[in-house]
Amino acid sequence: MAHDQTHALVIGGTQGVGRAIAERLVAEGCEHLVIAGREAAKGQAAAEEIGAMFRPVDLADTEAVTALVDHCADEMGRLDALVNAAAVTDRGSILNATPEDWDRIMTANARSPFFAIQRMAQRAIAADHPAQIVNILSMVVHGGQSFLAPYSASKAALANVTKNAAQALRRHHIRINGINCGWMDTPGEDAVQRKFHDADDDWLAKAEAAQPFGMLVKPSHVAELACFMLSPSSGVMTGSLVDFDQHVAGAYPE
Repeated sequence: MAHDQTHALVIGGTQGVGRAIAERLVAEGCEHLVIAGREAAKGQAAAEEIGAMFRPVDLADTEAVTALVDHCADEMGRLDALVNAAAVTDRGSILNATPEDWDRIMTANARSPFFAIQRMAQRAIAADHPAQIVNILSMVVHGGQSFLAPYSASKAALANVTKNAAQALRRHHIRINGINCGWMDTPGEDAVQRKFHDADDDWLAKAEAAQPFGMLVKPSHVAELACFMLSPSSGVMTGSLVDFDQHVAGAYPE
């Protein structure tokens, strides 16, 4: 199977698109898989359901993230697939975001993934084996909504890191690609809609009815692309940022 030799770490793999990717990896034969997240009880339950191991980590602690990479590589014997799927999606605009908001969001969404990539690359190069990385980004890299200013900046930073690192690491056979996800149907999005937008129980049905394809982006669809990017089937593909949405960036309403 496509991932029967894969040794993977999915940061943010306890729910949403990260969990969908983890589930897809297992379905494609991955027997060496760690999912990581902040909430231990939820993470352990998810790991048991998926057939993976769980390790706690908070993206606010970059040193803990790099230590997680080391621990997983040591525990599994090698680490050749990394998915950065976790993110902080707190609201904030150019008019009301605080320096504390900026630092918290940039640390979780850009700083910690950067150093996770760095540590994995260092380990892979030292062990002389190829590796694949997928960063879960967002369509906000093209600009984003006004109420998502720090979040948009953090994802744009990680998009640049994706291409910069892909260029730097290609001669070591380390491939890095990213997926710019559109509005997605996840438990995290449901919580955000209720917390920040006073959404009712039927918000998803209303939102999907207004979309061109009658649905929001589904995690399972993104997971198939992510697992393709992580697999030998994607060949030499690296430094690619794929828009995964039903709205075309830069197009005007007709």
